[in-house]
Amino acid sequence: MNIKLILVGKTEEKYLQEGIEIYEKRLKNYINFETIVIPSLKDTKNLSPQTVKEKEGELILKQTSKFDKIILFDEKGTEFTSMDYSAYLQKHMNAGVKNLCFVVGGAFGFSDEVYKRADQKVALSKMTFSHQMIRLLIVEQIYRAFTILKNEPYHNQ
Repeated sequence: MNIKLILVGKTEEKYLQEGIEIYEKRLKNYINFETIVIPSLKDTKNLSPQTVKEKEGELILKQTSKFDKIILFDEKGTEFTSMDYSAYLQKHMNAGVKNLCFVVGGAFGFSDEVYKRADQKVALSKMTFSHQMIRLLIVEQIYRAFTILKNEPYHNQ
């Protein structure tokens, strides 16, 4: 299985970039992992949030194929424990999913078209995290899931 993490806008903070890079490097020991960064839209001051979501949505969908399983990180999505999340990934691997695409939208969320195309929504927490911070949490949780699946000592339970 291949995992793609699609992000709208680049990660601004250096400390977050460094953390993300650490986990991306670790993940390559377990799975084909790729991060795709969609550049932030320019000159959005005169655009409504709905228009921004639609334009970002078009760019998100261009990064996917009709065969990809698309999972949106969304505050209204399903929440998992780390153990359950690892089982969730294992279920996709067992089902023969070739490309699993996790998507983090822009500041205003996702367009209706992206929601229609998505297979599922996942929430990391009921708490709200910054658009930038959530990226590090996502790659860490994917890494944690694979260490759980391999019975490695990273996760304590």
